[in-house]
Amino acid sequence: KMAAATERVAGEAPAGYTALAVKFGARQRSPHCLLVKEHQVREGADTAHPPRRTLFVLNVPPYCGPDSLSRLFSRCGHVQSVDICDKPGPGEKNEMPTSKFFNRKTVTGFQVAYVVFRKPAGVQAAKALSQEGPLLISTESHPVKTGISKWIASYEASVVDPKELKAEVDAYMQDYDKKMAEEEAKAAEEEGVPDEEGWVKVTRKGRKPGLPRTEAANLRLLEKEKQKRARKELLNFYAWQHRETKREHIAQLRKKFEEDKQRIALMRAQRKFRPY
Repeated sequence: KMAAATERVAGEAPAGYTALAVKFGARQRSPHCLLVKEHQVREGADTAHPPRRTLFVLNVPPYCGPDSLSRLFSRCGHVQSVDICDKPGPGEKNEMPTSKFFNRKTVTGFQVAYVVFRKPAGVQAAKALSQEGPLLISTESHPVKTGISKWIASYEASVVDPKELKAEVDAYMQDYDKKMAEEEAKAAEEEGVPDEEGWVKVTRKGRKPGLPRTEAANLRLLEKEKQKRARKELLNFYAWQHRETKREHIAQLRKKFEEDKQRIALMRAQRKFRPY
């Protein structure tokens, strides 16, 4: 749907949206349309994109990044932040910084963007840009890399610096150790304290508190269960073998019962009254 909106002009924008004509460069003949409107949500529902100061942008092409959008709308006011997403959704403030080496995402299609201005007047000024000519995404002062230059830049960005990678991993492990220590301290404080219903959580302690939750331990348990199941299947491979085993067991029980009855009868017959 976002890609189909490329052929729209300013007068054909959907209800509630304003079409802004943009071009990749000055040589491009056909403009591309960005559909914009004021981002409206319930108060407190979207913490990262405050209402009245956020411009919601549809049909953002892959080559238009956060820097390009920030530069396009900077003429309308101070741009506080630009957030590009695959699809619309509630945003939340990221407490942890984005990793430089892990969970990196490659843009493959049209996306949506949230442009947050410092003042609400920036949203109205951005919507008024539809009266002007096409905006240029790539200029001589701020070119957008394409072709071979883009591939070279992507390759250079993919080369990992061992020192920076080690520093990020060490910082992550320190945060992880700190979090685990806090959880252990919290668990130690709550140990033996009853909950709201009066139940006390009891955990196993000792030299072997329990099986380690590791992949190797799980594989060993699965192998033991498999061997046990195989032995059982070999003992009773056929259904008639299973029935015969049951019949033999019942016959042995009956035979033992008869022998016990005879032994008890014999003991009763041999019993004599001996007062002295």
